[in-house]
Amino acid sequence: MRYSTLIVLAIACAYAQQIEPRRETIVVTGTYEPVPLEEVDRSVLVLPAREQLLLSNTFVDFLRLDPSLDLRQRAPNGVQSDLSIRGGTFGQTLVLLNGRRMNDVQSGHHNLDIPVPLESVERIEILRGAGSTLYGSDAVGGVVNVITRAPEASEIRVRAAVGNFGVNQQRVSLTGVRGNLTQQISASRDFSTGFAENRDYRNLSIASTTHFDSGLGASEVILAHNDRPFGADQFYGNFNSWERTKTWFASMRQSLGPRTEAAYSFRKHTDLFVLYRDRPQVFTNRHTAESHHATVRRTEELGRNLKLFYGVEGFRESIDSNNLGIHARSRGAGYVSLDMRALRRFSFSVGAREEVYGSLRGQFSPTASVGVWLTPSLKLRGAASRAFRLPTYTDLYYHDPATLGSPDLRPERAWSYEGGLDWNGGGKLRADFTLFHRRETDGIDYTRQSALEVWRATNIHRLRFTGVETSVSVRPGRSQQIDLRYTGLHGARNALAGVLSRYVFNYPSHSGVASWQGSFPGGIVARTRIGALSRLGRDPYALWEVYAGRGRGPIQPFVQLTNLTGTRFEEIPGVKMPGRAIVVGIDLLR
Repeated sequence: MRYSTLIVLAIACAYAQQIEPRRETIVVTGTYEPVPLEEVDRSVLVLPAREQLLLSNTFVDFLRLDPSLDLRQRAPNGVQSDLSIRGGTFGQTLVLLNGRRMNDVQSGHHNLDIPVPLESVERIEILRGAGSTLYGSDAVGGVVNVITRAPEASEIRVRAAVGNFGVNQQRVSLTGVRGNLTQQISASRDFSTGFAENRDYRNLSIASTTHFDSGLGASEVILAHNDRPFGADQFYGNFNSWERTKTWFASMRQSLGPRTEAAYSFRKHTDLFVLYRDRPQVFTNRHTAESHHATVRRTEELGRNLKLFYGVEGFRESIDSNNLGIHARSRGAGYVSLDMRALRRFSFSVGAREEVYGSLRGQFSPTASVGVWLTPSLKLRGAASRAFRLPTYTDLYYHDPATLGSPDLRPERAWSYEGGLDWNGGGKLRADFTLFHRRETDGIDYTRQSALEVWRATNIHRLRFTGVETSVSVRPGRSQQIDLRYTGLHGARNALAGVLSRYVFNYPSHSGVASWQGSFPGGIVARTRIGALSRLGRDPYALWEVYAGRGRGPIQPFVQLTNLTGTRFEEIPGVKMPGRAIVVGIDLLR
């Protein structure tokens, strides 16, 4: 690892004086206002979705491009997946839709139940590392922000596809632009009879996105719904289970002049779980969770290179469950941050957030970050942040013959530190290296002394994770791009000596992704990805996929090939994943 880093830096220095850096991508995650990616002092990755619709199938196709993201799927196409960043648990990753919280108060297993179809999405931004100062609870390992787009032109897009395992897909997107008003309605259906018995699924999503500009400012309204019934054989043990989740989401955002913004969002999520699909009377759980989130944010320009950001937020979360009971909790938060920049070479941000919940209990989350341009192409950055996570209602109250929650759980707390180098060779060659460390207190996991005992939700006093991230991006020509990414991670186990852990120590110790994307005459576009992963205490494996299509004209055929080598693998122990698969289809544009 040490030698690969030196090679990256040597290449950077060799080319630094030959190519002027380009600063084009604008990001909103990890900052209080949109800024160019090169100006962010944190580790942020942008995955463009709109540009690659023909070379993708679901959100999962994009998330798998970052080896710092540990995606543990129980079924293909994101039917039910757990997502973690930098070795955190899936509950320690905050998922956002346009900055609005998607995390489920019932269980982190549902955090990726994103209700909007992929056609509504412009890009996905990933903040690696703590983000509680900006976003509050759950942003311990990092943040994934799914961002919809304001359409620029009227368009009709229709997709149809079929594949093995009984795959049958349809999508439609209708977009209208008239003056300052844009409206998009999109819907998708993804059906499969399953690659194995009781592994069938059906994904249905529909969303409406409205944007309007007036003298008051920009307005945005999103309405979305998702319905996911699926066979859950072996998902939670040796049972032929079945599950159905539904999501309703509504959000409104309004600019009040150039410096103030107000927003509100509502999310309702239901979960119907049947332990034995053929005998639902034996054990059935019904959960209904609701969450409300309101914010007011304001920006003050204190000088040419000095800005102050501050705001308040309010949260209300509740659940009605035959297993977890009926509960509700509210909390409020206030934050302030100061951003300074000087001489186009130095940047510094410092901020703090106080979040109060329960009987005036609270969590204080400070952060500080700094960036220095050593040359016009080479940037040195560093950051330190504190984060926290409140227990989910499953952590607190769940009970079955194999698992017990604990009502006395304390919130998780963590300090995260990182330092890195970013090099930008004007778009022809980019490279970065990051060293990070996280120190957790009262981490929440399910533990037991032996396989004969039940799993109990427990606070673990001390956990330590240290890792590295490095990447190289090369554009050998205007129509091709090669990305090489690697993440290595080590966790300290002293706190769990002699104790079995369900989640904390299942992280990938080594994860790498090599991808290539290019275009050819005639409008032909293609992308291939090889991802290799070595999980702690388990055998390593690699997956290879190829996507190709014709991206020109009103009729655009495509083919998607996944797990080309037929690798046998499990991302969740005991839950088999499909072998070699193919999907062929066509996009119609007008």
